[in-house]
Amino acid sequence: GVRKSSLGEGATMRVELLPALSDNYMYLLVDVESREAAVVDPVEPLKVVEAVKKHGVRLTTVLTTHHHWSISNGNEKLLRMMPGLRVYGGDDRVNALTKKVTHSHAFKLGTLNIKCLFTPCHTTGHVCYYVTKDNSSEPPAVFTEGDTLFVAGCGKFFEGTAEQMYKALIEILGRLPPETKRVYCGHEYTISNLKFARHVEPDNDVIKNKLAWAKARDDDDKPTVPSTLMDEFEYNPFLRLSEEGVQKFTGKTDPVEVLRALQKEKEKFKKPKE
Repeated sequence: GVRKSSLGEGATMRVELLPALSDNYMYLLVDVESREAAVVDPVEPLKVVEAVKKHGVRLTTVLTTHHHWSISNGNEKLLRMMPGLRVYGGDDRVNALTKKVTHSHAFKLGTLNIKCLFTPCHTTGHVCYYVTKDNSSEPPAVFTEGDTLFVAGCGKFFEGTAEQMYKALIEILGRLPPETKRVYCGHEYTISNLKFARHVEPDNDVIKNKLAWAKARDDDDKPTVPSTLMDEFEYNPFLRLSEEGVQKFTGKTDPVEVLRALQKEKEKFKKPKE
């Protein structure tokens, strides 16, 4: 069903989920103090313009995670409607790119700090955006948007390798501060991801509970994002590479090999109806 968007309440940083296409999420990130805003992956530009008007914010910035059509196609249309936006991305193939970024590149959105995390794998130019606020109790947020980390899953290795995904998931995203309370991903794939997680670790109660929760959210047309990094380590098999159950399932112990095997199994996995 159509998911209703919700403005996360926060004193300094607000994130609005803007559902798009059939299962994509765009995000409007607002610095409350300056009312300056950025949009992450504006697939449906008209919805973005409406949200900007509704909240009375000043959109200055587009954060593109990767170049795939479903993601960066909206950039040009949005720029026609709102000329002069800064368009960030890590790949020359991103439409209407004005600023190509690399790992650890940092810039400001009003009073918010945005740091680029280069996580190539799903595409060779994939970027996640990590958002913090100085001297604030506000927990950091990370947009793993495109297809690096999902709730309970990870993206397909389209242009990359298991080694790259391991680096992206474990060494870059996995090492963000544990108080990174909000992980915003680009698609609503949570239920099918959790069914696979249950297949990998049938005895893991956290997975069963999370799946029941996700189904209830779905019945209410509510999103299952954001999740938190700490929670992901409890039920996301792609982050649980050294756990006994996950290693047993894959028959491997080397974390990169475990990840590679999981990804192969996931592609073959036929989702049960329930």
